[in-house]
Amino acid sequence: MTTKSKAVRGGPTRSQIMRAVRSKDTTPEMIVRRLVHGMGYRYRLHRKELPGNPDLVFPGRRKIVFVNGCFWHGHGCLRGARQPKANADYWRAKIGRNVKRDCGNLQALESAGWQVLTVWECETPKTRRDALEEKLQSFLM
Repeated sequence: MTTKSKAVRGGPTRSQIMRAVRSKDTTPEMIVRRLVHGMGYRYRLHRKELPGNPDLVFPGRRKIVFVNGCFWHGHGCLRGARQPKANADYWRAKIGRNVKRDCGNLQALESAGWQVLTVWECETPKTRRDALEEKLQSFLM
């Protein structure tokens, strides 16, 4: 088996790439955190006792913000709609499970009295920051 075919099948190269994917402190999350902090709001990070381990939690307001990657959480934008070429069946199933899990977490949080906002990775570029700031401000009021 060649190195190239081994990497496609899940060998060391693919493992290194997947290990580099972070679940906390991602670039989109840091953008949202800086915006919210700059607006004067204070929050807690990654509360493990809440369903879905939310990115930003505003306990006094009973509000939660998730910052989701478009690809990993099946968003309908161009980035989220990309289809992997290698191991496509696995990735479709994986993303489908993520979407299902996200829906369950959302329902559990709302049932517990939390208001939830999802910010998508595609909403965080500099060209869209004003709209993102308005969205966050409107939600947190």
